[in-house]
Amino acid sequence: MAHDHTSHDHSRHARRPGSAAAFRWSVLLNSALSALQLVIGFSFGSLALIGDAVHNIGDVVGLLLGWGAERLSSRPASPRFTYGLGRSTQLASLANAVLILMAAAVVVVEGLQRLFDPVAVVSGPVAWAAAAGIVLNLLSARLFGDDHSHDLNRRAAVVHLLTDAAVSAAVLVSAVLVGVTGWSVLDAATAIAVGLVVAWSGWSLLQEALSVALDGVPRGIELAAVRLALLQIPAVRQVNHLHVWGMSTSRIALTAHLLRDAGMIDDRELLHQAREQLAVLGIAHSTLQLEPFDPADQVDQAGE
Repeated sequence: MAHDHTSHDHSRHARRPGSAAAFRWSVLLNSALSALQLVIGFSFGSLALIGDAVHNIGDVVGLLLGWGAERLSSRPASPRFTYGLGRSTQLASLANAVLILMAAAVVVVEGLQRLFDPVAVVSGPVAWAAAAGIVLNLLSARLFGDDHSHDLNRRAAVVHLLTDAAVSAAVLVSAVLVGVTGWSVLDAATAIAVGLVVAWSGWSLLQEALSVALDGVPRGIELAAVRLALLQIPAVRQVNHLHVWGMSTSRIALTAHLLRDAGMIDDRELLHQAREQLAVLGIAHSTLQLEPFDPADQVDQAGE
């Protein structure tokens, strides 16, 4: 009679050192920057700077969502939420993407209206405010460190900040050109270009956030490579029912049935080797069911 062996690795996600400080300081800096840019934008007629401020306000909301989600994801599992609240970071990433697209739409629509009805722009204060935006957004992005690429929630925050730094740079160039040429229409054209760039970054983030929310294979994980790694373990002849998904924006889970030749290797050692192989691929939570291999039941895994 066959026996099922299940291996669980419940390495719980902990908030990374400095995460709270990065979110906190980014929120404070961007709140102050948004207020400054709104005041100068309305006072001196720059729609591009107002658009930058609107995007900055989106940054603040997005950062607050990401900060709250990261705090929720660090809570332990409960009888009701047996996987914990890790998916809150996925929901925050999705909300961030929607906010980016909404902000982009507002800026593009206003830019088109201003394109046909230019308003005089005082370039000096606008240029200084845009320069402040570049510095503060790059500083905020740097607070998150260099390891954000493996966490969609943190990467959403960094995308917000780096995109807005680029937006501020465009506004700065526009302000200088307006000051030199006197062509106020350049401000509206820059606002439209800024909105389109922001929309592109938001659309890319939305696609990935939806993939994660729908339990798609996480970014950076190749299913074929996972299967091959498990097949390299002695005695494992076949890998069936292989599923990989994200438990949060930084935790990856896997379930699989391993068909093995009995007696070649101790089951406990087999499971230990499997966990090590998966850890190398960035998968820390795995549930593996061991079953005896029967050549008569062999299937074409490429079409599974």
